[in-house]
Amino acid sequence: MSRGKCVFFFDFDNTITKFDILDDMLERFSKDDNWMALEEKWKRGEIGSLECLDAQIRGIKITRGRLDSYLSGIKLDPSFKKILGLCDRNNTRKVILSDNFDYILKGILKNNGISGVDVYCNSLKLLKESLIPRFPYSGRCRKRCAHCKTGNLKANIGRNTRSIYVGDGLSDLCPSKRTDLVFAKSSLRERLSSEKVPFVPFDDLSDVYKYLKRSESWPKNRRPS
Repeated sequence: MSRGKCVFFFDFDNTITKFDILDDMLERFSKDDNWMALEEKWKRGEIGSLECLDAQIRGIKITRGRLDSYLSGIKLDPSFKKILGLCDRNNTRKVILSDNFDYILKGILKNNGISGVDVYCNSLKLLKESLIPRFPYSGRCRKRCAHCKTGNLKANIGRNTRSIYVGDGLSDLCPSKRTDLVFAKSSLRERLSSEKVPFVPFDDLSDVYKYLKRSESWPKNRRPS
């Protein structure tokens, strides 16, 4: 795998997108309210994100045509393309690390004219009105994480590689501690603040873009892992 001098890692839901796509789909297309009970069990730490997400996705009832129609209406944060442009001008690879699923995530990117970004996420098989999830990147975190983002982050940075991370949720906590520059909002901001981990707060990607435009240089030294 080729490794650039700097890598920019993006979370997807509620970071690149303006809301959490999976949460919205669960509310719209779930066969019953079981997904809510699973969510509460996950929040209490009784189950990991893999067990939670697997059961939630299997509880959705939707046809391919209806799913495609839904995805076609989802717009990305308009500053995402601007940040990608900065990455290209600064010899920076772009990588998405997400708990979302390939069919959903890549469909949204394509619909919004986004290309040239490496994507690591869960996978999805559509069967009639059912969604069958797979978790190829659960790795050592299998009992806890649907997608071990830290594993894929480490696989994409070398000894002298600088790194940037932007995210919003608890699944971003572990990888964000292993990057040079972190942009955080929502629950990720709260946790990093409570653990006294340095970060730059943001509300949407326009804040990230403005910060990067003001910066004289991109991060130079990796934070120790």
